[in-house]
Amino acid sequence: MKKLSKNYRPSEKEKFMNPKMKEYFRLKLINWKKDLLKESSNTLNNLLKEENVTRPDITDRASEEIERSIELRTRDRERKLITKIDEAIIRIENQTYGYCEETGGHISIKRLKARPIATLSLEAQEAHERKEKTKIKK
Repeated sequence: MKKLSKNYRPSEKEKFMNPKMKEYFRLKLINWKKDLLKESSNTLNNLLKEENVTRPDITDRASEEIERSIELRTRDRERKLITKIDEAIIRIENQTYGYCEETGGHISIKRLKARPIATLSLEAQEAHERKEKTKIKK
């Protein structure tokens, strides 16, 4: 694929999911994944370093345990996010990226820029959330 200009931003005016647009989102997803993996690696290194330090004060140990627990939950959410990023990259490769899984219509460029792993159009997502709220109330 031809290298993209740093100034390129997809717009609603161009042909939907043209090669430049697909490459823009592919690179966006790859860079996002790279950042998440880097953060995860840093966390693991920090946790391993801290593991060897013993705190005599029970309050300090409790605080560290809480921080470690929060950090690990965050990393678990990021691990799930990486899976979604990988799935989005596969959708780019198989020509289904940017299309709503429910309606088959386009997901807006604005939505994809904000949430590049989106699989539903804004309208379908809102309908899904309304349906979930109805289930919860019952």
